[in-house]
Amino acid sequence: MRNIKVFILMAGLTALLMVFGQYIGGQNGAMVFLVIAAAMNLGMYWFSDRAVLRMYKAQIITPDDAPELYQMVVRLSQKAGLPTPTVAVSSHDQPNAFATGRGPKTAVVCFTRGILKNLTPRELEGVTAHELAHIKHRHMLVSTLAATIAGAVAMLGSVARWGMIFGGGRNRGNNPLAFLVMAILAPIGAMIIQFAISRSNEFQADRTGGEIVGDPMALAEALQRLEQNSHQIPMQVNPAAAQLAIVNPLSGMRGPGMTGLFRTHPPTEERVAALRIQSREIKS
Repeated sequence: MRNIKVFILMAGLTALLMVFGQYIGGQNGAMVFLVIAAAMNLGMYWFSDRAVLRMYKAQIITPDDAPELYQMVVRLSQKAGLPTPTVAVSSHDQPNAFATGRGPKTAVVCFTRGILKNLTPRELEGVTAHELAHIKHRHMLVSTLAATIAGAVAMLGSVARWGMIFGGGRNRGNNPLAFLVMAILAPIGAMIIQFAISRSNEFQADRTGGEIVGDPMALAEALQRLEQNSHQIPMQVNPAAAQLAIVNPLSGMRGPGMTGLFRTHPPTEERVAALRIQSREIKS
């Protein structure tokens, strides 16, 4: 069901790009900016593991550095049917974790120093299973594709707004007010869809993580603890990398109501509620 939802959202994002691009630049307008955005984002995707590790001030570790942690990652990777990812540890005190890399063979699972200190072994297993689920579903690739299309829409919007300033846009037959409204709203709409894809991916990783570890409540309890600690212990990290973390490390990026459309992560209480339902399903 989550895969269907993400497919629909990606189709909507693509349609938005095509309609907006054709409105501004004719039939070739959307494709030009899609190619530009793809080049930028796929370059970031190819080098994402190294770039993200630098953003989080993380270092790759060996089995000798943390044997118990490594053994847990190996065991859960085998249960998930995945190759063992590279393991890294970030120097941040905020409890958090994330996965990055181009695919299962190049994946990295990173834990902050804070999460290794604050979670119980059972809770840490739940978090690790969640990150392995991201790798299993190739969510890093999905996020890159969504970012590529949303980035193309954003560039189109920027060109359209500058066109209004210096000449009224390429297509003189367009209604100037409608042209301006589309130039402002289309990038916002693309961002909302991109974040909806990110939230859907988190729900899917939660459920698959619960299946991998066989104990969804371990992840649920970990999420509650991580959410509480993320408010108390700040983390300075590039917002572009914040959406990778299991809970948003930037407290200012949370909010109810309409601002929830711009959340990269679902509300923790909704994730916990879904995991409780999954736990009951497993026991019944």
